[in-house]
Amino acid sequence: MALTTAPDPTRRGTGSVRPVAKRHGSGRIRHGEGLAGYVFLSPWLIGLMAVTAIPMLLSLYLSFTNYDILTPWSEVEWVGLANYEKMFTNDPSWWHSVRVTLSFALIAVPLKLAAALGVALLLNRAWRGVGLFRGLFYLPSLLGGSVALAIVWVNMFNREGAFNSFLALFGIEGKPWVNDPDWALETLMVLAIWQFGAPMVIFLAGLKQVPTELYEAASVDGAGKLRKFAHITLPMLSPVIFFNLVLETINGFQGFTAAFVLSNGTGGPVDSTLMYTLNLYITGFTNLEMGYASAMAWVFLTAIALITVIFFSTGRFWVHYSDGEDR
Repeated sequence: MALTTAPDPTRRGTGSVRPVAKRHGSGRIRHGEGLAGYVFLSPWLIGLMAVTAIPMLLSLYLSFTNYDILTPWSEVEWVGLANYEKMFTNDPSWWHSVRVTLSFALIAVPLKLAAALGVALLLNRAWRGVGLFRGLFYLPSLLGGSVALAIVWVNMFNREGAFNSFLALFGIEGKPWVNDPDWALETLMVLAIWQFGAPMVIFLAGLKQVPTELYEAASVDGAGKLRKFAHITLPMLSPVIFFNLVLETINGFQGFTAAFVLSNGTGGPVDSTLMYTLNLYITGFTNLEMGYASAMAWVFLTAIALITVIFFSTGRFWVHYSDGEDR
């Protein structure tokens, strides 16, 4: 009869079993680290819930009511989709604000990006004082959508402003640009285009990442500056262009401060500067139709989300990354 023996757990080799030492307290350590992480995240989580998530959900509820700020919560009436139906079928001012905002974004955003890219190409050189010029061109973007800047801009383009004084040097008669319905929105566009500093800096960073070997090889093949720009610079900058396009489009749709200051909060003259966000403000805080304003806000949010999705869906056809893969 053959005798068999159980494998010795202390021996190495085929069939041997080595016991795994259990680390006492490792589970408690991981639990403590996770708890510490949530503690450090708690200010952000509290801010997210109190400032963003809860107000958004509350505004979604209000968009289905006739809430007007002054009515007690107990008397707020549920109206269902009436606010949305009114918006699309019985509110000419809403459609007008949509047209004004689309006109502003479709003209100001491309011109702003073109100006930013052009100046970035000029400043992408190693000559004395270039840092000073970069700072000067970026300076207007630091002011952002401030009320003070909007007031200065309005005073500059009124009848007695600096712009008309400049035109008078050449014998050109000026006009009250900010009070003319045909030019008021264009004045806001010029202000938006003038603040091209932020996308300019991003374009500069992208230009620094373009390999110089590509330009040298193109020069050997006899390519001129225009062909280098079209076949090297633009394709290599396409991810940066895409990034700036998305951000500036969203910013263009959200324009408010300059239109509010120029028109004294009315969207004038003759509703020529009635941007969507300004119309939303007037509806909610001037007309006290907060339920209807909430519905307008949610339509606005949905529209921006759809535009962003369209950008990302079409970007794979023209955005090229350095790893050779389009996304």
